[in-house]
Amino acid sequence: MAKVFGVVLALVGALMAVPGLWLISLGGSWYYTLAGAGLIASGVYYWKGSLRGAWIFGAVFLGTALWAVWEAGFAVWPLVPRLVAPMVLAIAAVLLIPSLNDGRGRAASVIAALLLAIGIGGFFYGMATPQGVIANAAPVARTPLGEEAGVEWAHYGRTPSGTRFAPFDQITPENVDQLEVAWSYNYGDAPSGTGQDQNTPLYVDGLVYHCSPNNIVSAIDAVTGAQVWRFDPEASSPLWQRCRGVTHYRPTALEGAQTDAEGTCAARIVMSSVDARLIQLDAKTGALCTSFGEGGSVDLTRNMGEVRPGFYFPTSAPTVMGDQIILGGWVWDGMALDEPSGVVRAFDGRTGEIVWAWDIGNPEIETLPPEGETYTRGTPNVWSTPAFDPELGLVYLPTGNAQPDFYGSSRVEAANDWNSSVVAIDARTGKVAWKFQTTYRDIWDYDVPSQPMLYDLTNAAGETVPALIQLTKRGQTFVLDRRDGTPITEVQDLPVPTEGGVEPDYLSPVQPYSVGMPSIGAEELTEARMWGATPLDQLYCRIRFRQAYYVGDFTPMSEQGTLIWPGYFGGMNWGSGTIDEERGLLIVNDTRVAHLLQLLPRDVADSLGVEVVGPHDGLAPQDGAPYGAMRSNFFSFVGVPCQEPPYGTMTAIDLETQSILWQRPVGTIEETGPFGIRTGWRMPVGLPLVGGPISTSGGLTFYSGTQDYYLRAFNSETGEEIWRGDLPLGSQSTPMSYVGPDGRQYVVVTIGGLNDFMGRGDIVMAFALPQE
Repeated sequence: MAKVFGVVLALVGALMAVPGLWLISLGGSWYYTLAGAGLIASGVYYWKGSLRGAWIFGAVFLGTALWAVWEAGFAVWPLVPRLVAPMVLAIAAVLLIPSLNDGRGRAASVIAALLLAIGIGGFFYGMATPQGVIANAAPVARTPLGEEAGVEWAHYGRTPSGTRFAPFDQITPENVDQLEVAWSYNYGDAPSGTGQDQNTPLYVDGLVYHCSPNNIVSAIDAVTGAQVWRFDPEASSPLWQRCRGVTHYRPTALEGAQTDAEGTCAARIVMSSVDARLIQLDAKTGALCTSFGEGGSVDLTRNMGEVRPGFYFPTSAPTVMGDQIILGGWVWDGMALDEPSGVVRAFDGRTGEIVWAWDIGNPEIETLPPEGETYTRGTPNVWSTPAFDPELGLVYLPTGNAQPDFYGSSRVEAANDWNSSVVAIDARTGKVAWKFQTTYRDIWDYDVPSQPMLYDLTNAAGETVPALIQLTKRGQTFVLDRRDGTPITEVQDLPVPTEGGVEPDYLSPVQPYSVGMPSIGAEELTEARMWGATPLDQLYCRIRFRQAYYVGDFTPMSEQGTLIWPGYFGGMNWGSGTIDEERGLLIVNDTRVAHLLQLLPRDVADSLGVEVVGPHDGLAPQDGAPYGAMRSNFFSFVGVPCQEPPYGTMTAIDLETQSILWQRPVGTIEETGPFGIRTGWRMPVGLPLVGGPISTSGGLTFYSGTQDYYLRAFNSETGEEIWRGDLPLGSQSTPMSYVGPDGRQYVVVTIGGLNDFMGRGDIVMAFALPQE
C-alpha cells in the first residue's frame, strides 16, 4: 500500500508543481510548486518504504495549514480547497506510518487519523451550515398600510411603484409551515432551448393571468385553478422565448368604434409577443379586442427598418399609464452595430395609435419618423420594466446599452449620454424630465436591468421625500429624488482605470458609486479569492485569473481577455427587489459570477465561423465594429465559479439607516454540483439566483429562483429561512400573492424548469393555508 500511496502523492505533486511554475511565471503564488515538490519527494520515499516520506509529508501538511490560514483566515469556504483534500491524504499518510516503521506507532497513527477525520467532519458540518451570514436584526418598527392597499396583484410589481409588496398578513412566520398546494395548472407550453418561463402572473377580479414563453395567455380561476380561457397568438422566435408579464387595462372611455360589442373589452389584457406584436384581449373571455390596432394587435416592427427574426421584441410586461401603453424592447445583444432602435413608444390603449416616441438618436422625432426614415438604429433600449408615478405624471425608464455591448467607439454619439441610466419621461408629452446615469460610457453590459422602485423616505429633517430606488448589475443601489433625479443618499464619482484596453481615449476616468448605500457582492477579486473543490481546480482558477486582464472595477476591454466583475448577470438583475413598505426594508437577491471577455480583431472574429449559441455566451460578432467578443463564464474545469462562495445571497437593507440588516446565502447543490451532476446534498453554498423576491405584510419574504426546487419563505426582519415548499422542477420566476374571492391568501409561482438537461415543465402552482 505504501508504494501505491507513493505513486498517488507523486502524481498529485506533479499536478501541483508543474502548473505551479506557470502560476509563478504569471506573478502568482509559489505555494503550489513548493508543496508539489514536497509531495513528489514524499511519494518517492513512501515508494521506498522509508519513514522519511512521512516526515516530509508532515512538513508539507504543516506548511499548507500555516499558508492556508495566512492567506485565507479562518472562514470555512476559503479553507475547503486548501485543507480538506490535504487532510484526506494525511489520513492515508499517517495510517501507513507503522508499515514504514517496523509496525511501531500504530496506536498513535490511528489517533492522528481519527483527529484528521474529525477535522474533515468539522469542515463538512461547516459546509452544511450557511456561511457568511450577517445578522444585525433588531426590532423593526411596522406601519400597517391597511385594507385600502387592495387585495389584487394588478401590475408586474403589484402596483405602479414596483415594490412587490403584498399587504396581506394571513400567512405569518408562525403558520407559514402549514402552507400546502391549493391548486396547480398546466398551461401546455413548456420552454425549451433558450426559452424560459420567467412569468409573474397577475390577479384581478378573481382571475389569475399567466403568459407562457411563447405568449400563450391563460386565465385561471383564482380559487380552484381551473382554466377559464386560453389564447394562443401563435407567436414564434428563434431564441430567447419568454414573457415576464402581461398588463391589465381598463380604458377610461369607450365610445363608438372603440367598443367592439356590447360589454366586451371593458377590461383588457395587454401583452407583447416574441414576434414583436402588441396584443389586446378581453380580460373576461380572451377574445381579441378587434378595435385595437389591426384586428387586436399592433406591429411593433413598423418604422424600425430591417428586423431579423429574434433580433427585437419586448420581453417585459407593457406599462399601462392612464390610457397609454408604454414599452421599449429587447435587442439581441452584441450582434451588430446596425441593430433595431431602442426607441420607447407610447400607444393609445384604446386604438393602438402612437401617442409619442422617445428616440434617443433623434429627439426631433416625436411620434413617427419622417417618411422613408426609421427610428435611430443601434441606440440604447429599455428592455426591463418601467415604474410610474401618476401624481407626478412621470414614467421611469431603466435604459440598456447601445450596440455593440463591449466596444464603445463605434456607437452613435447619443448613446454616451443615455446608456445605463434611469430616465424620467413626462407621460403626456414623451419629453425627458430628468435622467441619472449609473455607468458612464458603458462597455461592460451594465445596462439597468431592474424595475425602479418608488417609495417615500423620511430625511434627517423629518420631511417626506418621494424616492426612486434603482438596483444595478454592479451591486450598487442608487436612491434618487424621483421629482428631479437628485441623489438622496450620497453618490461620488470615483477614479477607475482606463489604460490597458483597446480604447483608452473612449473610457470615462470616473464612475458613479452610491457610497451612501451598502454595496452588495462587489468586493474586488484577488488571486487569493480564487476557489475550487480541491487544490487542483483552485490552481487552475488562479492561473486563469493571472492570465486575464483585471485591475479592479471597470477594467477596460482587451485582446488579452478581461475579467468583468461584477459580471453582466449581476449583482442585481431583471427580477428586481422588494420593499417591505410597512417595515422600511429593501430586500434584494444578487448573483456573483464573473465573466471573461476577450476582444477579437475583426478578421479573427470573422474567420472563426462560430455559431452564436445565445445572447450572453459564446461569440458576440459585433458586426461593423473593429472587434468581435468571445464571452464565457469565469468557471473552473469542473463547472463551478472560480471565486469563493457564496454565488448568490438575499440581503435586507434598512432604508432608515442605509445599512445591511441581514444577509444570507440562498440555494443548495441538491439538484446540481461539479460537472452539473446532481449531488442530492442540501449544502447551502448560495448559488446564482434569478427572478426576484416579494415581501408581505405578514413579515415574510418569498423567493423561488434557486437552482434547487423550492419556494422559500424568509422572516423579513431576521433573514431566517423558516419554510421550504417542494416544487416539481426549478423556477426562474418572481412569485406573487393575492387574497382571493374566498378570502384566502395565496402565494403563486410559475415553474418551467431550469434547462433541458434538468427537465422542463409548464406549471402554475398556488400555495395557501389549509381551509378551516
